[in-house]
Amino acid sequence: MTMHYWLLGAATLTLSACGSTAEESTSEPDAATVAEVAVIPDSLAPFGEGYPNPGDPCMRLGESAATSNYLDDGSILVGCPTEDAAKVLGGEIVDTVDGVRLVSVAMGDANLGMVSPVDAPSEDALVAGTDYNATAMLDCGFDNKPPTQSCKAGVKRNWTDTPGENLVEVQKPDGRKRAIFFRGTEPFGADSAQADGSAGWDFATSRKGDRVTVRFGPETYVIIDALVEGG
Repeated sequence: MTMHYWLLGAATLTLSACGSTAEESTSEPDAATVAEVAVIPDSLAPFGEGYPNPGDPCMRLGESAATSNYLDDGSILVGCPTEDAAKVLGGEIVDTVDGVRLVSVAMGDANLGMVSPVDAPSEDALVAGTDYNATAMLDCGFDNKPPTQSCKAGVKRNWTDTPGENLVEVQKPDGRKRAIFFRGTEPFGADSAQADGSAGWDFATSRKGDRVTVRFGPETYVIIDALVEGG
């Protein structure tokens, strides 16, 4: 009889221990410990492999209905999936869309936190027979017409003493050239002259993914980031 009670007590203790383990394994994690990470949707026109460095959680944003109000020539727009990632950029958080923080980063701060590759060559190679680092054909248009023509273009990277300033020269159908100035991949101006009447022309840009459209007076140029920065 004594043995019977001892076995019953041991079984009860064993079941109690199992029940405790099962309860612990199925308990939900504390919501406070789960980071709030948003997915950057296509509606924000994200592009690139991360910002400011490839693999980083933030991404540059192009032009879309959700971003157009925050794009300007003096800054770049970045989307970050977390508050902490947005604060690291040092820019201004201008809006939050679907949990994504939209950060406006001034051009002067656009290289903040970027890592310089240790194995990068000190000078960009030139295309044989030219003073350009790369050449390409790009879409262009004149006399206020859509950019349905093709123009030869070449880029001179880091062409000034200021790192990251690039120059794209486009050969127009009449043989003359138009120079467009870039900080990184963002154009900020073009050469002008009284001779062709371009001195008073307006300069405007718009972006869609990795393509930026430059409108300078009646001229239009569509330039791909890969031409400007390589890759």
